[in-house]
Amino acid sequence: MTTITKVKTGSKFEEIGSYSRLVAVDNWIFVSNTAGRNPDTKEIPTDVIEQTEQVFRNIESALQAVDASLEDVVMSRVFIQDPADTHTVMEYIGSKFHGIDPATTVTCPPLGSNTYKVELEVTAYKGASVANVQKINLA
Repeated sequence: MTTITKVKTGSKFEEIGSYSRLVAVDNWIFVSNTAGRNPDTKEIPTDVIEQTEQVFRNIESALQAVDASLEDVVMSRVFIQDPADTHTVMEYIGSKFHGIDPATTVTCPPLGSNTYKVELEVTAYKGASVANVQKINLA
């Protein structure tokens, strides 16, 4: 039988929008679009890299709740408010995903608030970190 696990962080936005931070369906893990708000202080840094660091802390915490990690991420979707921040943000994200190499989409749409500079959504597969990975280089 399929097991579905839903993780909530206590965010008022999860309650308002009636969504979970993370939903795991057996080994598939879907993490909602995540901003850089510190869950304890409720503060959001003004610096784009500090926000990105907090985004990763938030996502890693959610993944840990279902015994997964960044190494299990197979897809990421990056939303950057200001296109001028793209290179800086992607350089940081590249350092976090180095060797993991998920499929990635990057876009620069308006976000839910001008306070948010970057948001990240990921899909993971529990066990991807220890799977036999075949790499094909088309170049």
